[in-house]
Amino acid sequence: MPNCPECDTPLDFEVDEVDEGDIVACDECGTEFEIVGTEPLELAHVDEDKLDEEDDELLDEEEEEE
Repeated sequence: MPNCPECDTPLDFEVDEVDEGDIVACDECGTEFEIVGTEPLELAHVDEDKLDEEDDELLDEEEEEE
């Protein structure tokens, strides 16, 4: 089990159970990370603005399909 890069608390997931692009959060400090690599494990801070933009894009695509 990997540790949180922010507070060093063990993160509650197994490396072999996640894929690139998955979002994981630290139960202790609440920081969210995106899995950017699995071998070796690489985590990147989630950019909230980027997530909001991606959510908006998905909603736009769903509306266009209707």
